[in-house]
Amino acid sequence: MPHAQLTVDLPEHTWIGDLSTAHPDVVFQVVTSIPGERTGIGLVRLTTADPLPLITDIQSRDDVEDLELLWKHDDEALIQIETSNPLPLLPVLRAGVPLKMPFDIQNGEATWEMTTSTSRLSSLGDHLDDLGIGFAIEYVREIDASQADQLLTDRQQEVLLAAVEAGYYRAPRESTLSDVAEVLDIANATCSDLLHRAEGHIIHWFVEEHMDV
Repeated sequence: MPHAQLTVDLPEHTWIGDLSTAHPDVVFQVVTSIPGERTGIGLVRLTTADPLPLITDIQSRDDVEDLELLWKHDDEALIQIETSNPLPLLPVLRAGVPLKMPFDIQNGEATWEMTTSTSRLSSLGDHLDDLGIGFAIEYVREIDASQADQLLTDRQQEVLLAAVEAGYYRAPRESTLSDVAEVLDIANATCSDLLHRAEGHIIHWFVEEHMDV
């Protein structure tokens, strides 16, 4: 059963995508939400120096049907919002994937964590693609009774295995980055980025699972 974290690009024509991009320093924390096909309701905590002007901006949006200020204290406010454009959470609803709450939205990006079946995780990716919502898989860990093993995307695994087979990680190295890229018929920069991401995921997994930090 995989546990995954995704970074999701929120559509700019939604209130949360537009306003979080316009206010990149503000953290919009979705405490809980009820997504639907036509409307969505959520509790959102705002963290900013003065939440009131931002709340006014949210109220003026055409896709915000209702807004209630539940409480405000200094630089934080909790609001309940009903939107007529629940597009960002439609893929979650259609795939039947429970998101870990709360989750943060900042500068047009949402950070989602979930534990679900492999088929539902795959379905979520398909629904995101169908709706034109960009996303990046930060990590996927397979959870069993004893441990969570770091998994890479198929593309990262392909590039990493090609590098290993080419002797890129041997000492001394038996191939260069250009050699690995040539085998895969990709640009050096693309190869470097994929290897860097794969290496980063493996290192972070190792540190989290096997070192006291």
